[in-house]
Amino acid sequence: MLQQQILDILQAPAPTLAGFVAGPNASALEAVRALQPGTLLYVWGGPGSGRSHLLQARANLSEPGQPAGLFVPAAQAGQRLPALADVDTPLPAVLIAIDDVQHLGAAAQSALFGLINRWRTAMGTPGAFSLLCAGDCAPRMLALREDLRTRLAWGQVIRLQPLSDQDRALALQDQAAARGVPLGPELLQWILTHHDRDMGRLMALMDALDRYSLARHRAITLPLLKELLAHSAPRP
Repeated sequence: MLQQQILDILQAPAPTLAGFVAGPNASALEAVRALQPGTLLYVWGGPGSGRSHLLQARANLSEPGQPAGLFVPAAQAGQRLPALADVDTPLPAVLIAIDDVQHLGAAAQSALFGLINRWRTAMGTPGAFSLLCAGDCAPRMLALREDLRTRLAWGQVIRLQPLSDQDRALALQDQAAARGVPLGPELLQWILTHHDRDMGRLMALMDALDRYSLARHRAITLPLLKELLAHSAPRP
């Protein structure tokens, strides 16, 4: 029971734009936030760059008078994109976010090709919508069909720069300070050296550590963190 409770609180919270650690990517964050119907944006970066965080957060962002967007991970693209590409089927949202396009199979690539064509045809009409796509490399480098690579580059293309350890450290310190939690240099350095470098999971770890400390009535220390992680490790 204890292990499951720890695993539950270690799950990363729902991504938000406010929770995105921008670092050198402030312009990318603003471009995602400012997306309007009729625009196409492609963001790319390596693992842990925050591209999935941005897409999910923007899809979850409700605008006045508009429904939240629709987030489509690559694993679901083959089932969900064909209907979105069908011009006779009403779109469920004014923003469609498709993640990890580098993993799209042939059928999903064909559907995304059709969806981008639908986006372009609807541009400037009452049915206009925005497309937000993400991948692990620039459009021209994707191992996708050539006409799809070309269309992904029709809009703005932004590369997400990796966060430095200083960016991560400042973000963790800010979250700790907001909670009134002391975060010593030894603990901070251990986290950055040994734990997942994805900021969503790092923030989830800080949240879990805070709650674990309160539940155990113990100060936040490196031994307490190691105890938390030991409880959360899968059992053989």
